[in-house]
Amino acid sequence: MRSLIVLARLLDYPTLALQQAADEMRAVIEAESHLPWVRRQSLMQWIERIAESDLLDLQADYVALFDRGRATSLLLFEHVHGESRDRGQAMVDLLAQYRAAGFELDARELPDYLPLFLEYLSTRPEEVIAQQLGDIAHILARLTARLEEREADQALATATLLALIGAEDEITEHQKQVREEKRDDTPAALDAVWEEEAVRFSASSDQDCAVRSAAGQRRARQRQNEKERAEPVRIIDPATSVGRESHSH
Repeated sequence: MRSLIVLARLLDYPTLALQQAADEMRAVIEAESHLPWVRRQSLMQWIERIAESDLLDLQADYVALFDRGRATSLLLFEHVHGESRDRGQAMVDLLAQYRAAGFELDARELPDYLPLFLEYLSTRPEEVIAQQLGDIAHILARLTARLEEREADQALATATLLALIGAEDEITEHQKQVREEKRDDTPAALDAVWEEEAVRFSASSDQDCAVRSAAGQRRARQRQNEKERAEPVRIIDPATSVGRESHSH
């Protein structure tokens, strides 16, 4: 399902290559028969906004949305297991699932990173896609409610995933709870997390800690931004590739 690759790209860190692929992504969404026209139109309008926006502004907004606090994390198991040992085992199990399907990945992202998970699903039969999206529907619904609360376009992507399996109604169940939540991306909340992590720090070095964190990975990608600008985003038939140089199956 090529639309899953587009949604994965839309949820990933924005690059010039993403902007340059706007026409191709719009064509994929327009042809997606599993979605009603109104939803396809909303996604195509978002793609147009991405293409026309200043790239640095897009990147700054993305970092502010996903790298400050954990409420909007795109790491699926963080919403379920937090930092417990259960998360590690869940990662191992998911990685084994990828490999059993012939989907190999490098160390760039953790296995539960949502855009990566969507790339994997794009290679699976429709019944598997429906079952596995259903398994994370509660996470997607809570994430969508939080993104909507912050008026983020990325809510269109997560809501679309729920629409693909007819589970949009689950978003409503989480909206009231999200409105009552304390934001974890305020300066005070971020300071409290920093103090807690400083006490629990156990990485072998600052560099190791930075590489393991989502924010650290984002900063690493920013340092390679110029290189990425020269590489086109490819939206390719899932039967042959997921559209990323770093992943193959």
